[in-house]
Amino acid sequence: MKLRMQDNARSDCRRASTLRESSAVMQPTSAQGAATGPSDVKVFVQPEIKTRTPTLCSPAAIPEGTEVRVPIASGPGETSSGASSRRPRAHSHSHSRSHSHGHSRPQHQPPDTDLEPPDSDPESGETSASLSELRYLLRWLQKSLPFLIILCAKLVIQHALGLAVGVGLFTTFLYVNKGIRAQVFHQDHQSKLQCVWFLIFLSSSTILLYYTFYDETLFYCLIFLGPTIEPLGFWEVLWAIGITNCIIKFLSMGIKCLILLLPSSLVTYRCQGRMLMLTEELGQVYQAVAPVPLWFQYLVTYQEDDGTPGLTLGVVLALLYLIMKLLGLYGQGSSLLKTVSVCLKGEQTGTAATRSQCSEAGEICPICQGEYRQPRVLLCQHIFCDECIALWFNREKNCPMCRTVITEKVYKWRDGDTSPHLQIY
Repeated sequence: MKLRMQDNARSDCRRASTLRESSAVMQPTSAQGAATGPSDVKVFVQPEIKTRTPTLCSPAAIPEGTEVRVPIASGPGETSSGASSRRPRAHSHSHSRSHSHGHSRPQHQPPDTDLEPPDSDPESGETSASLSELRYLLRWLQKSLPFLIILCAKLVIQHALGLAVGVGLFTTFLYVNKGIRAQVFHQDHQSKLQCVWFLIFLSSSTILLYYTFYDETLFYCLIFLGPTIEPLGFWEVLWAIGITNCIIKFLSMGIKCLILLLPSSLVTYRCQGRMLMLTEELGQVYQAVAPVPLWFQYLVTYQEDDGTPGLTLGVVLALLYLIMKLLGLYGQGSSLLKTVSVCLKGEQTGTAATRSQCSEAGEICPICQGEYRQPRVLLCQHIFCDECIALWFNREKNCPMCRTVITEKVYKWRDGDTSPHLQIY
């Protein structure tokens, strides 16, 4: 038994000496690792290791069943280096352990979703924001709908007469304009009675309107004078200009009705189209000039409290408006001159076709599917009736058969149409 204890003591003594040698050998290496490793890892290793070996290696000094401590000695300059050398190693062991556990975790439990948040899509964020704003707007409209209905009812009651006049003028314009275009399209089958009805309807509408607002003298605007509306504010100016613009359109459509009432023996279809085009161009120039006095008077007008600066500003604004209006009238004037030249010189889209050319073409017009009436041959050698091809070139530039360009410009308004554009300024 004693021999066995002595052998154990010797082996423990050899282990302690081997441990001292290994710690002395590892100190330079661990010092280098501490110099390169992270400095914020704090792992504390006790400098004493509990063993069952006594401080002396003699077997006689080993009491039975006692526990002794063997300190690991280090040099005076090696204390800090030794501790630091052991810290990185402990950190490396813990890191390797955590790394191995991290690799083995997906095999047993799902990964932690909090560590890696999903990528946010900016487009989805913008879409959600726009949807939230749209919901807020709809919610606001839903809450404000009763008040909006009450407000609209109040406005309708206050301006019932003006709204009724506007709706009546608009429907009258659409009805007569559509009827005139239909009569022009019918050519020889025009209804003179229908044209007379349009003329009476336009005249009665105009007279009724001016009689209703006789105190405001809106008809002064037709002769470039200001109405007797007091005070002449912004909305009053818009009201007078809108009424004047509609009346000028009615006058243009009335003149077109008179042109349609002329007998076909005096006015051919081609000449009728040129007259309708000239009437519309003159009406558009008239509509552009009529608002000038009203806007000039409104811009120059100022309050007495404004004094000289208000008058100066009004004059400057009125001059700028006149310059803008002159530039616009210059473009309309050039278009009017071209229209006048076309009406005076005439527009020839082809030459008169001979009998042999008509017989070769089959004696049937491709447009009206009837016999030729005043046949004309185009540059592409296709033959059509004079009235049929004139009606075609009211909207197109090319031949209806081969699509060859015949005219450089389409002269509009030859079909009796009137522009629905409302000239405000």
